Amino acid sequence: MTADLRYPLGPMPTPLELSAQEREEALEHLRRLPDELRAAVGGLSNTQLDTRYRDGGWTVRQVVHHVAESHMNAFIRVKLALTEEHPMIKPYEEDLWAELPDAQLPPEVSLTLLDALHARLLPVLKGVTDWSRPWTHPAQGRTYTLDSLLALYAWHGRHHVRHITALREREGW
Repeated sequence: MTADLRYPLGPMPTPLELSAQEREEALEHLRRLPDELRAAVGGLSNTQLDTRYRDGGWTVRQVVHHVAESHMNAFIRVKLALTEEHPMIKPYEEDLWAELPDAQLPPEVSLTLLDALHARLLPVLKGVTDWSRPWTHPAQGRTYTLDSLLALYAWHGRHHVRHITALREREGW
């Protein structure tokens, strides 16, 4: 854990290769994410859900919706990497997405979506036989592997759950 409220778990990992044990740990993090995120926001009032986890950051509500949106993109990126030769993915403006009207919906909408999404994502990931399959992020000008994607999104979920749980700790909620 770090004192930087933006990165409570430290920087995002981007390894090109994971060990079999690291893959299993990352898959387990993804499996647990929907329940952990639901627990992190459980019992919060609308006022609390509309509290920013840090100055300049998103509200708790926006964070929940962002996690679902980001993991939808992960699902598509995995499928592209498995079915195309070295695909170039489509980036998106996550800060602008967080300002759209659906970011004001109850968190349960995205929590339900995340349940279903991970019910589909995990079997696809467990069936991967070539974790070195590449994909490119054009905005970053960098090529990644499916191992990179797995590490990134396992971290991503924990990262945002920690944003919420750290806020709860600081506020005494």
